[in-house]
Amino acid sequence: MAALSASERSARLRSLWAPGLATLVCLAILLGLGVWQLARKGEKEALIARIIERSHAEPPATPPPFDAWDAKADEFNRVRARGTFLHDRETLVHGLAPGEPGRALQGFYVLTPLKRDDGTTILINRGFIPTELKRPEDRAAGQVTGEATVTGMLRASEARGLFVPESDPKRDAWFTRDIAGIAAARELTNVAPYLIEADATPNPGGWPRGGQLRVDLPNNHLQYAFTWFGIAACLIGVFSVFAWRRLHDPAEPKAG
Repeated sequence: MAALSASERSARLRSLWAPGLATLVCLAILLGLGVWQLARKGEKEALIARIIERSHAEPPATPPPFDAWDAKADEFNRVRARGTFLHDRETLVHGLAPGEPGRALQGFYVLTPLKRDDGTTILINRGFIPTELKRPEDRAAGQVTGEATVTGMLRASEARGLFVPESDPKRDAWFTRDIAGIAAARELTNVAPYLIEADATPNPGGWPRGGQLRVDLPNNHLQYAFTWFGIAACLIGVFSVFAWRRLHDPAEPKAG
């Protein structure tokens, strides 16, 4: 096997500048994505720990004043509110709830306005009902009358995901817990910018069934980080083989 001349080796070395620079840019991007996923992993673990800690807080706090609500700071705080349910203005939001192992129940989450003595209103996610109990008369025992006390966790409006249909107030079809949209559709005034997810305190008749908040937020960021770092390692390997062959293999095309 004939050795490469000094001039040919120098020319081949110069030909590696462009692919080498492109490889470095791609490598920086891949490593950056991996580091970002590790940071997101830490943020998600902190959020889950915060939810668990706040979900067990005793005694429950008073809901914050509407103008002092800070979703980032206040969401998932455990609170207690008292008032009268306006069952005639409840809203059913399409959703799923855990059923038998490996099977989800299809139905609705019941959002009912709670009118307080000071004239303010807070939407309460009272819990889940299966589709067959959509009509209020089929779950009359759960329509609490008179003053009621609700304990649960503060939640902000639910953002619509990529694959979630858009709610249609005209058809009374709701797919997200949209506080402002529901308040407007039900002609509610002085409504809190947050809602309360009711805890698992049993309702008369068993429905709606509260306590549906699950601390099972997906946390796959470590896997994603390994994926990006793995691709980066493969890129280094591929470029190393390419560069070695370019510099040492006489069968490689000459650099122009």
